[in-house]
Amino acid sequence: MAFLTDNMRGALFMMGSMTAFTVNDAFMKSVSTDLPLMQSIFLRGVIVLPLLILLCKSMGQLRFDLSRRDWTLVLIRTVAEMGGAFLFIKALFNMPLANVSAILQALPLTVSLAAALFFQEPLGWRRITAIIVGFAGVLLIVRPGGADFNVYSIYAIAAVLVVTVRDLAARRMSRDVPSTLAAVVAAIGVTVMAAIGLLTETWVPVTVPHVGFLTGAAVFIIGGYVFSVAAMRVGEIGFVAPFRYTSLLVALILGFLVFGEIPKALTFLGAGIVVAMGLFTLYREQRVKSRLARQVVSQPR
Repeated sequence: MAFLTDNMRGALFMMGSMTAFTVNDAFMKSVSTDLPLMQSIFLRGVIVLPLLILLCKSMGQLRFDLSRRDWTLVLIRTVAEMGGAFLFIKALFNMPLANVSAILQALPLTVSLAAALFFQEPLGWRRITAIIVGFAGVLLIVRPGGADFNVYSIYAIAAVLVVTVRDLAARRMSRDVPSTLAAVVAAIGVTVMAAIGLLTETWVPVTVPHVGFLTGAAVFIIGGYVFSVAAMRVGEIGFVAPFRYTSLLVALILGFLVFGEIPKALTFLGAGIVVAMGLFTLYREQRVKSRLARQVVSQPR
């Protein structure tokens, strides 16, 4: 990869991250017909945690000397991760893979809107318009009142809102917080949540194929974390971030090949609108940041 620029390497890492996370989703969905929700999440967590802790330690990021403010934000992020995992996987177990993935693509829109509302980050009329249009695209995917609408679409939308809180908490953390440490704490929270949730379920015997699927999910979710960290450290965020939409393409392919799912035309249209508005929002966000940076540099000292 020596001939690639930093931006191109960052884009490849982001594509690898989104592909890995989506393959993890497909593995989890593969056990949904046999294993209960909380049992699936718990077993994946049992496999993920040791691997993630080893990764964190090998990177020298297993440290606990964070400030009280950062620990508070890590805990907020963890609670949001717990809620997001439950809501997203609940929707994933009961909806087509591509539909759930398409709804999740609204995340850049909700993060931009929430950052403007709660952190007073600048949000011009262009991005406000893009957010409104993007939400209309989500409605095309969900189609409330339609024959295909069910309560699990609400779970997917709720997952987007909770994950928005997670990402806002991550934005407010200082650079002293190692990304893999935050991932370890979140994984502990999700696994503990699933362990408690097991009290409401009947344990189902686990077969060798189940172990294979859950191990695959664990390996790919860790791969997603590793690639996402690499993507943010290589290249410019404005160039790299749009490649997060790779996940929707991968979800469409896996949904068709593995689960025989073919989204309806309105779902494709809605997904296209959401992605287009998300890309525009990311573009405008980088333009605004660049303009503010130039203003700071041009100020007399």
